[in-house]
Amino acid sequence: MSQTPLLEIHDLNKSYPVGRSGIFGKKMMQVLRDVSLTVQPGEVLGLVGESGSGKSTIGKAVLRLIPSQSGAMRFDGQDLNTLAPEALRALRKEMQIIFQDPYASLDPRKSIRAVLAEALDTHQLHLGPAREGRLRELMGLVGLNPSFLDRLPHEFSGGQRQRIGIARALAVEPRFIVCDEAVSALDVSIQAQVLNLLADLRAKTGISLLFISHDLSVVRYISDRVMVLYLGRVMEVGPADEIHFAPKHPYTAALISAEPSLHHDGRRIRLTGEIPSPLSPPSGCVFRSRCPYAQDACAQSVPPLRTVGAGHQTACLRDDIL
Repeated sequence: MSQTPLLEIHDLNKSYPVGRSGIFGKKMMQVLRDVSLTVQPGEVLGLVGESGSGKSTIGKAVLRLIPSQSGAMRFDGQDLNTLAPEALRALRKEMQIIFQDPYASLDPRKSIRAVLAEALDTHQLHLGPAREGRLRELMGLVGLNPSFLDRLPHEFSGGQRQRIGIARALAVEPRFIVCDEAVSALDVSIQAQVLNLLADLRAKTGISLLFISHDLSVVRYISDRVMVLYLGRVMEVGPADEIHFAPKHPYTAALISAEPSLHHDGRRIRLTGEIPSPLSPPSGCVFRSRCPYAQDACAQSVPPLRTVGAGHQTACLRDDIL
């Protein structure tokens, strides 16, 4: 893979105002805290964590669907925070998204032909006689019969709708796609079909993916590297197999322990309590209030990401627990 990242994010922060304004202004809920990541051309980076960890917020911020509070974001060398509206509109051809809900993400009044053509019209692609060939090609690319182009979304199953969503994302030939819980709403057997489809498309086109999921086993299957988030902070990042089989952070190990398996090695980590509110996160390491290995030092300062292997980093002070 190239050493020049396609996507670079440095110290991304995002907060939302909550409640009513008082004499000191609105209270802010911080959902991302100093998140940094890179995605290489042709790479799949998996984002995993519990609900509320900030995974989808990262994807939306990258695509400029929501503004970030602070931090640098660059795509192919272009500063995403300072792009003018016209330049951002042109760049959207290179950056697409596959939404979580295959039922809500398609307009029920539009045929599949109209759904796919809308993306092509927006960027003035495959105009005139070339349009029909491109629409049929997209349907074949995601394993659907081109004769289905004139059907409405309600005539398709959930898995088929998600394939249409993938075809829509691919229509403008992007280099990068955010997959926001793209298989979580599907049955397990259909999940496998869609994951295999994404893996095949990545092999054929060299596209880069930011694959967001709460399921670590799904993320491991499709990702080259995995980043683990908890309460808006990065806990661990590294090669997918290393993260799964040799985690270095207690939170990652707890996620793996929670997976149904016949082959756990006995080192199960059961978390107690609920994830803290982003309005009042714990001091120091945000995971310490649920960590069975927490020490007094964990409350004193935020542990930085440190290298524990080739391309493997963890935000934990201890080396003696896993």
